[in-house]
Amino acid sequence: MPLTRIAAVDALARLHTFDTLIDARSESEFADDHLPGAVNWPSLHDAQRDAVGTEYKQVSAFDARKRGAPLVARNIAAHVEREAMSKPKGWHPLVYCWRGGQRSGALATVLSQIGWQVELLDGGYREYRRAVVAELQTLPQTLELRVVCGTTGSGKSRLLQVLESSGEQVLDLEGLANHRGSVLGLIPGQRQPGQKMFESRLWDRLRGFDLNRCVWVESESRKVGDLQLPPTLVQRMRASGCVNLELALDARVALLLAEYRHFVDDVGAFCGRLDALRVLRGNHLIDAWQKAAHAGNIDSVVRELLTTHYDPVYLQSMRRNFPGLLAPLLQVDWDGSEQSLLAAARRMVAAGLSPCANRR
Repeated sequence: MPLTRIAAVDALARLHTFDTLIDARSESEFADDHLPGAVNWPSLHDAQRDAVGTEYKQVSAFDARKRGAPLVARNIAAHVEREAMSKPKGWHPLVYCWRGGQRSGALATVLSQIGWQVELLDGGYREYRRAVVAELQTLPQTLELRVVCGTTGSGKSRLLQVLESSGEQVLDLEGLANHRGSVLGLIPGQRQPGQKMFESRLWDRLRGFDLNRCVWVESESRKVGDLQLPPTLVQRMRASGCVNLELALDARVALLLAEYRHFVDDVGAFCGRLDALRVLRGNHLIDAWQKAAHAGNIDSVVRELLTTHYDPVYLQSMRRNFPGLLAPLLQVDWDGSEQSLLAAARRMVAAGLSPCANRR
């Protein structure tokens, strides 16, 4: 069956039409970033790619190709035997590598010669990446956002989860970034994705939204952990209408102790994270907080963290960056219970804030 090439813009518009997205790059390239949902069939594994690349630079392109050809052939044979033998005749994959050249071309040629309808991403991952960067500049401008604001520990992330489970459209930036958005926000046992992978996840999420309905998002800053948000998304969020979520201080402390249970169980890790605040809050205060935490008084430390650090910083940032909070679309209070949060979500939807009546 003839092998066809497809431009990146066209391929990304119909990714859902391909049965499998096959990344022919090496394992480390794939781990850095890849098309959403892609699987990795390396034409050259990392060590092989390094060896061939070294020969290409130090000896000659011809000798490098001689070295690489049998390696690629064996790898492709292994992929076909392991992954493709069960595929039906109508299987329709999209194959790509870094530039849509030899690595993906060799794999795609073998698959097409077997008889499958194979499409090759013209320009490869490089063109995909360019398309993602370009669309992240335009996609946020097409969305009608509703920003959930509230002090640290007020339950913004929990509210978004309830809204999403009830059928609302939600952009969970902290979920995409594997981070809770504060100095204590790194999730145990999970690393943040790289910037490119984060942007791929974000692009994939944004392009799936129904533009006739609102999208709920939390009031994040320009960064979530170590990851930068696209400037156009930040601008769109800051120009959007806000809902203010409020929870009493005692309930906020209890919620944070429950959500950050790993710090209650590992006081050393908690105190290690507090060190990041020394420049802002001074050694004397951080030393006192660490001493109190080691003495078993983490709840009092959390309370002081909120009133002394997080609340003043948050309120200053909100006044500067989210003018919509000065006249919120809705003021929502809850008491920390699941029933109360469900009622708050229903109230927000019933208020006519979503879907957006002004979007047709």
